[in-house]
Amino acid sequence: MAKFGYHASHEQFKPSALLDYAQAAEKAGFNAGLSSDHFYPWSERQGESGFAWSWLGAALQATSLSFGVVCAPGQRYHPAIIAQAAATLAEMFPNRFWVALGSGQALNEQITGEGWPPKDERNERLIECVDIIRALWAGETVTHYGLVEVEDAKLYTRSEVPPRIIGAAITPKTAEWVGGWADGLITISHPYEKLREVVEAFRQGGGEGKPMCLKVQLSYAADEEKALQGAYDQWRTNIFKSFVLSDLRYPKQFDAAAEFVKPEDMHEHVRISAEPEQHIEWLQKYIELGFGELYLHNVNREQQEFIEVFGEQVLPTLKDI
Repeated sequence: MAKFGYHASHEQFKPSALLDYAQAAEKAGFNAGLSSDHFYPWSERQGESGFAWSWLGAALQATSLSFGVVCAPGQRYHPAIIAQAAATLAEMFPNRFWVALGSGQALNEQITGEGWPPKDERNERLIECVDIIRALWAGETVTHYGLVEVEDAKLYTRSEVPPRIIGAAITPKTAEWVGGWADGLITISHPYEKLREVVEAFRQGGGEGKPMCLKVQLSYAADEEKALQGAYDQWRTNIFKSFVLSDLRYPKQFDAAAEFVKPEDMHEHVRISAEPEQHIEWLQKYIELGFGELYLHNVNREQQEFIEVFGEQVLPTLKDI
C-alpha cells in the first residue's frame, strides 16, 4: 500500500503554521511527511524560509508521522553535521526519519561565499558526502581530504538502524546515476512521459527494486480559477529546467525569470484541478508507475482546505485501491 505524505514547504509558510498543518494532516489521514530545506524562498511572494532541522524535531514529536528532508551536504552544510543531525533524530524517533540528498541549488548553497561548482563537480562532492555520512553512521572514525574535508570525526550518538539515504533527481541522467548508490529515489511530478523516463533511468542505473518517492506538485482549491491562480502566484518561479533552478542565485532572479510565464503555462508543471476525482486519477497513475510514497505539495496557500478535502475524499479512495 502506498504512503501519502504532506509536504511542508518552508519557503511558503512560517514554521509554526507548518507544524499545525502537519498535525492536521495526520488527523486527516496522511501517514507521512516531507520537509523542504531552504535558506531562501524561490520568490519574494513566498516570503519565508525557516530552518528545517529545528522544525523536524518538533514535527516528529508533535505527530507520529515519519518524515524525510531534502538537503544538499557539501557547502552550506558540512556532511559530518548532517550525519550528526540525522543520527540524533533517528535515535530519538526510530524508523521515522530519512534524508534525501542532492547536489543543491545556488539559491541556498552560495551564501557561504564560495564559488558555485558545475554539476559534475557537485555530483562528485555529493558522493564524497554520502560516503562520509555512511561511515560516520557505521561508527567509523573518518578522515577524508577531497572536495570536502573531514579530520578524525566520530559520532558517539547513533541510531540502531541508520536512516535511509534517498537520492534526489530531477533529470533521467541524474536518476540513473543515483540508482547506483542511493537507497531509493525521490523526484518531482513531471509530465507523465518524462516521469516514466526518470523511473526507467533510475532502474537501469541500479535502482531496480529500490523504493521510489514522488513529490507531487498540485493545486487544489474550491474552484478551477482559484486553483490556477494560486499555483501561478506561488509556484511560477519553479517551472524551469533543472539547470536554471540550480544556478540562479537570488529570489529576485527567479521572479525576473518568471515575468513572462502565463497562468496557462502552469498546467504542464502542476496538477491543477478543483475536482478530487481528477486528483485521484492522477495519483493512481503515479502508483501504477511504481511510486510507493507520494508526498503531496499543494503549492497554493489554501492548506487547511486541501488537507480536509483530500483527507475526506481523496486518500480513502486511494487507500482502498
